[in-house]
Amino acid sequence: MKTPKKVYDRQARKRRVRAKVSGTLKRPRLSVFRSLLQISAQLIDDETGKTLATATTKQLKAKPNIEGAAKLGEAIAAKAKDAKITTVVFDRNSYQYHGRVKAVAEAARKAGLTF
Repeated sequence: MKTPKKVYDRQARKRRVRAKVSGTLKRPRLSVFRSLLQISAQLIDDETGKTLATATTKQLKAKPNIEGAAKLGEAIAAKAKDAKITTVVFDRNSYQYHGRVKAVAEAARKAGLTF
C-alpha cells in the first residue's frame, strides 16, 4: 500500500525539523506530541537515546486544549527543575508553532526553562 501524501508530508516536515535539533544531557530536547485526545512532552537526551522526563495531559487530568497545554508546559518545566535542567532545545515535531504547541513552550518558559 502506498503511503498517503498527507502522512508523507508530515514525515518530511518532522525530518526537516529533527535535522536541525538535537539534545544533549546538559541541554536536552523538549519534544511535543499532540493528538486529539492528549498532548505529551518529553525531555530527551539524543546522545544516549534516553528520556529524562515526561508529562502528558492525561496524567494531569487536563483537557488537550490551550489551557491543558499550558498546564503541561508548567509540569514539564517542574520535572526539568527536579532533574537540574534549566536549558532545553525545543522540538515542535511537524507541527506549526501556534496554538497548543506554542502554549506548551510559553508556559515552560514562564516556569523557568530557557530555550
